[in-house]
Amino acid sequence: MTAEKNNNDTLVSVKHTELPLVLAGPIVRKATAQHLCLWLVCSQPLEGLFSLYLSGETTPIYQAKITAQDQLQVGRHAWVVLAQFEGEFPTDEALDYQLLTQEGDIVTLLPHLRYGGEERLSLIIKTQADYVLHGSCRNPHHESADSLVAADAKIATQAVMERPSLLMMSGDQIYADHVAGPTLDAIEQVISLLGLPDETFPLAEQATAGEAGVGKPLLSSQELYQSPYHLYGRDHLLPHHIDNTRNWNRLCRWLPRLSPWQEAIFSSRESENHLITFAEYFAMYLLVWSPTMWQYVDIARLEKANFVVNGEPLADKWQKLWQQEKQHIERFIVGLPQVQRLMAHIPTYMIFDDHDVTDDWNLTVGWEKAAFDNLLSRRVIGNGLLSYWLCQGWGNAPEHFDAAFLAHAQRYFVNPSAELQDAFIAHLYRFEHWHYTIETQPKMLVLDTRTRRWRSESKMNKPSGLMDWEALVEMQQAMLNQPAVIIVSAAPMFGVKFIEMLQRIMTWFEQPLLIDAENWMAHPGSANTLLSIFTHTKTPTNFVILSGDVHYSFAYDIKLRFRRSSPNIFQITSSGIKNEFPNRLLRFCDLMDRLLYSPRSPLNWLTKRKRLKIYKRDPDTQGHHRLVNRSAIGELRLDAEGKPIDIAILTAEGERVSFPPIERR
Repeated sequence: MTAEKNNNDTLVSVKHTELPLVLAGPIVRKATAQHLCLWLVCSQPLEGLFSLYLSGETTPIYQAKITAQDQLQVGRHAWVVLAQFEGEFPTDEALDYQLLTQEGDIVTLLPHLRYGGEERLSLIIKTQADYVLHGSCRNPHHESADSLVAADAKIATQAVMERPSLLMMSGDQIYADHVAGPTLDAIEQVISLLGLPDETFPLAEQATAGEAGVGKPLLSSQELYQSPYHLYGRDHLLPHHIDNTRNWNRLCRWLPRLSPWQEAIFSSRESENHLITFAEYFAMYLLVWSPTMWQYVDIARLEKANFVVNGEPLADKWQKLWQQEKQHIERFIVGLPQVQRLMAHIPTYMIFDDHDVTDDWNLTVGWEKAAFDNLLSRRVIGNGLLSYWLCQGWGNAPEHFDAAFLAHAQRYFVNPSAELQDAFIAHLYRFEHWHYTIETQPKMLVLDTRTRRWRSESKMNKPSGLMDWEALVEMQQAMLNQPAVIIVSAAPMFGVKFIEMLQRIMTWFEQPLLIDAENWMAHPGSANTLLSIFTHTKTPTNFVILSGDVHYSFAYDIKLRFRRSSPNIFQITSSGIKNEFPNRLLRFCDLMDRLLYSPRSPLNWLTKRKRLKIYKRDPDTQGHHRLVNRSAIGELRLDAEGKPIDIAILTAEGERVSFPPIERR
């Protein structure tokens, strides 16, 4: 069904009764022996009864109602529900659950959620993290297939007890800074359909690009949607700044006849459709996790209007790009029922990386200063963080968000004024507990590598450390005396050294944003502290690092030099879920890394990792490539002591690529 249009050619919300009750979810979030969470988005307040069963039984072992305290109204027809259940739940047993709503059983409303002949939805609360799915970087309009669909297809063939302990999504669950044209148009339709709040923008210091000829600041979200730059032109509307640390701009201060160079604060090279408002960020989540809202938008409406946007024809190059993106989005939509089913059965945990908010988020001190000194960019970043909390962070660890935090959220959503929005965003900026722990065996520590940076004290444009000293000490304390631990770091702690060298060169030329020059070794303080943690005598015996971010996959075995009793350190990277690296460039970097940085190369002694010996696993594929450039989801199996016994990726095409132990090759 497509929404009707009024005389002003703007969407009118469909009647409340025409929208289905469940718009997204259910997603199984935190799942422990004492705490179980379900996340949903509904078109009206949810009146539900949750029942938990031992598999195959007819009498529930636990029942609880979903209350008003479990949900926030974020639009006229949009309620976010985080249903939290507390009790003593069976672990390591096959379980079924039922969600009875005011409109019927969830599997009656969404029959595609069931696997095989199951009558109810199923899950298992595992105490051992012995089988983990992990990955990051899911770009809806990338030409590759969606590996979450492949993961669902595999789980459909498994018994409940054989399924993964959890799914870890380690960053870039959405691409807020790189949005396809058809997706942005669908987002605008969803905002109207659900009555998501309008937004008034702060007026002060909205510096914009001089070359764009756009000097008028944005006043509101409605003005944004009516702008000729709304689609494929937002890079002209987003704020710019003058970097006074640049040599040219310093010269301009002495020679006023010269014009200083304005730089975009939002540094993504594909920011022409960058999300701006909270409503846009929130709608994006609905469109990447659920097929429902796609049934209520007209993905081809711009084509039917002959590509006229707000009275202006769309340029030919954007029309061509639109057609390409539309083909990829249509294939993406086809797989969404399986993605929805996967997350309704497997406990799913998440953490942000940059694209969940914006590219290069907090990469350098200079970037931070430019972004937070400008009120519009501060609002945009805050909207990304607000939507992250609502759709991701809240379900990871609900105990981190106390009554005071929820009161801030409630005040804003009850009265979404600019003042209350900025007050809530300010509270989010001060919040320092986005990281969390999953109490499995081994314990899983999920790191915040974005908001607690170790800022450079020498130059504004040098990359910040991914975590500051206090955050690293907290991480160390959390793993002391643990026999094994799994660390989830969005960016690899030990990456491809040749690529890190290129990043260092670009930093030397004061262009760290050009090549995303952020890695754990880029900042001396954080690098040395991290390496000291690994060399500590109480470091866990088996230390597994799960990462994504880089759009290719690899696995390393790492040992300490000159130590007989070195811990077993494993860097395991799987990326992207639906994204890939430019293939020719990656093949070149792979070759150069093999030539220059083999374990016996003397160049290793010139790096910060000289105290470590890194052995790179070869995938069981043809050729000599160690970096696998395939959209995939990672599969990790651990033994009882927390040591990997199987490291592999499941590609979006359903193929399995393994990284066998080095001695086996």
